[in-house]
Amino acid sequence: MDWAGIFENTVKAFIGINAVYFAIAAIGLNVQFGYTGLLNFGQAGFMAAGAYGLGMTARYFEISFWWGIGIGVGYSIVLGLLMGIPTLRLRADYLAIVTIAAAEIIRLVVRSVKFKEVFGGSDGINDFSGEFRQLGTDIGIQPAEQYGFWWFTFTGRQVWTMIIGWSLVALFGVLVYVLMKSPWGRVLKAIREDETAVRSLGKNVYSYKMQSLILGGVIGTFSGMIFALDRGSVQPDNYSRDVTFYVLTALVLGGVAKVSGSIVGPMLFWAVFEFITNLLIEITKDGPLRIGDFTLVESSQVGQVTFAFVGLMLMLLMIFRPQGLFGNRKEMAFDGR
Repeated sequence: MDWAGIFENTVKAFIGINAVYFAIAAIGLNVQFGYTGLLNFGQAGFMAAGAYGLGMTARYFEISFWWGIGIGVGYSIVLGLLMGIPTLRLRADYLAIVTIAAAEIIRLVVRSVKFKEVFGGSDGINDFSGEFRQLGTDIGIQPAEQYGFWWFTFTGRQVWTMIIGWSLVALFGVLVYVLMKSPWGRVLKAIREDETAVRSLGKNVYSYKMQSLILGGVIGTFSGMIFALDRGSVQPDNYSRDVTFYVLTALVLGGVAKVSGSIVGPMLFWAVFEFITNLLIEITKDGPLRIGDFTLVESSQVGQVTFAFVGLMLMLLMIFRPQGLFGNRKEMAFDGR
């Protein structure tokens, strides 16, 4: 059993790229779901908007990827308006239906053969992050070189992306923390608790909900950008509906309506996921794990069994600590009418 390798991979997952882009997405989702009570099941759609904003800019428009950041944010604002205008005056479950449907429509459109010349179809858009990596090279971080930190090793590309990614996590974390301590943030939390009471005080609930949906979506857009820049490509199936629920799972693990929970939750999610995956790989590398004649797990089933274990742990978490590791049980209440 290679415990050193398991430990190394677990810690790298704890601070790695997956944790970064999940944390950014979870911060945005926390604004919508944790603080405002909006059931957004389409965060992956906002992530795709950012990724394709960058990819289309560099590949087809042939202008700097800095313009792509603005275009991606513009896409997410339009998406938020399209989702919110017909639904935010209705019950919360209508928003949930619309958001998950909208995210899936986006994925199917960008991977369709009809729009392949624009979005790249199922192959996506590739090889467009050269300008981003050149910025790292300019400050001395070579993409192909190996950089050691204690006993961990990362490529220059990973180091550069992590620097930018964790900087964005810190920036958005502080921004959301300050906003939620402001009068504006207190109105959002009041809407989550009792929308009718807030309306009776003369507040435009619809406007505040729209602002929350768009702000959370814009933050999620940067998650898609970081993921795309790290991979150097945009693949439509990387933004499937499953991604939103993984992000939501990580958020609940850390604790809703807590900035710390939306950052630490994704880190723990990927650390646990990587630990179980590597442990099962080590256990099954010499053959299936059996009890008598019964096969518990084979090497080809590691992925499925890992998700089963993660699901079981989350079920136990919801039973014994539904508010998450850092959350407050009172913060979980929201008005779903």
